[in-house]
Amino acid sequence: QVQLVESGGGLVQAGGSLRLSCAASGSFFGIDAMGWYRQAPGKQRELVASITSGGSTDYADSVKGRFTISRDNTKKTMYLQMNGLKPEDTAVYYCNARILRSLLASFMHYWGQGTQVTVSP
Repeated sequence: QVQLVESGGGLVQAGGSLRLSCAASGSFFGIDAMGWYRQAPGKQRELVASITSGGSTDYADSVKGRFTISRDNTKKTMYLQMNGLKPEDTAVYYCNARILRSLLASFMHYWGQGTQVTVSP
């Protein structure tokens, strides 16, 4: 029922920018916190940025000052604006959302399919 669809990944040169989007669809009551994770080859998945339902944000030290997370609750969409991209940002980026299906249920975490971001020197 719940689906997170990511878009915006691609190939960009160092110093360039990309804007990732994550749109939630399906039947659910509400979305709580959301976040962007990434996983580089041979590495563990790491939290890049998160945002609460009220708009409070957190960032990994490696992306502070370069990435900006935001959300549009009306559109049920989360964004990650990535500026000043570096080769070390190359990874598969995943959308995550804590979603309440109904008032009779509990919050559950959902994942997007992942979108590839490749930054060339």
